[in-house]
Amino acid sequence: MSHAYFITGTDTEIGKTTIAAGLLHSARLAGLSTAAAKPVASGCERSAEGLRNSDALALLGESSLPLTYEQVNPFAFEPAIAPHLAAREAGVKLSVAALAGPVRSVLELGADFSVVEGAGGWRVPLAGEESLSDLAIALGLPVILVVGVRLGCINHAVLSAEAIQRDGLQLAGWVANIVDPQTSRLEENLATLAERLPAPCIGRVPHLSPATPVAVAAHLDLSILEL
Repeated sequence: MSHAYFITGTDTEIGKTTIAAGLLHSARLAGLSTAAAKPVASGCERSAEGLRNSDALALLGESSLPLTYEQVNPFAFEPAIAPHLAAREAGVKLSVAALAGPVRSVLELGADFSVVEGAGGWRVPLAGEESLSDLAIALGLPVILVVGVRLGCINHAVLSAEAIQRDGLQLAGWVANIVDPQTSRLEENLATLAERLPAPCIGRVPHLSPATPVAVAAHLDLSILEL
């Protein structure tokens, strides 16, 4: 049976890709085939093959199915700014319909475990009034929330969880990614997150250097998702 999840976060730069790649690696260690999509990415670098995003490349590297870069990341923009602004500057209209088609093509490959990574948090804008959350809704995927553990994360996490559930999607689980190891009252904050978030914690990832998929996978428990 194929299992697919939409990966979102409490903010930008809180380790969504780090956790997504770790989840894919965990699945591979369990003998599952894997695939990934990051439909839109800004902050890409020019290469001989075209624009390339380091996050999308990380996901591609943990996909066991033979995917091309363009399948994983169909919309790539060079400026490291909000995706809707980067797309506007490039003269590209980012819509749910435009993003959903390429993502469905990846999901239809039927990998045992697939992830679709968003950009930033739950309400990152696309064109018009659409947001990336509308893509998750259109795909109907359960959501894994990456909580960047630092000061203020409880509010961000609870509001994100409420929005996900209000949008009619299942919050399948959450991951505590400790981006600030100096967070005051760390254990108390983690305990409060566990009390307030209506889903199980899939893992608690310490501040790792380097945060490789292998290192991250050691702190995740995919069995909680009941694959």
